[in-house]
Amino acid sequence: MATAEQVNRILKGKDGDMWFNGQLLSTMTKIEAKVKGDFEDVNFCGDSSTHSVYNGWSGEGSFTCQKIDSTVFKLVAEAYKTGVMPTIKIITRLTDQSSGETERVSIEGITITEFALASFEAKKMLEEEFPFKFSDYEVLDSIS
Repeated sequence: MATAEQVNRILKGKDGDMWFNGQLLSTMTKIEAKVKGDFEDVNFCGDSSTHSVYNGWSGEGSFTCQKIDSTVFKLVAEAYKTGVMPTIKIITRLTDQSSGETERVSIEGITITEFALASFEAKKMLEEEFPFKFSDYEVLDSIS
């Protein structure tokens, strides 16, 4: 059975922040970045199980922001027109308010893979979603 202390320590998205190239994106509503392992099946005669060999990893994710300006849109639109992809670095921070401990991750080698030129509808708040791939990450801090 979960204790009251454990329940109070459940992390909440409201305690998270994201910096995009050093700029705090205060309108960010969601981020997800995942590392996916690349494994190859290996089978041997006389062994009925399938083994896995690790070949590396790939990273992908997306972030969503309430639209108040064109900060990310402008950067990506220019990159796609010129073919010169910008250097993008994201740092995330998620804080445990009960202990003050923080989990921070740096995500680098980011390429935004899709963006909308126009997306709006009557009586709706506007959000922008930016799917991305990445080639490096580092866990800067973790919560014990």
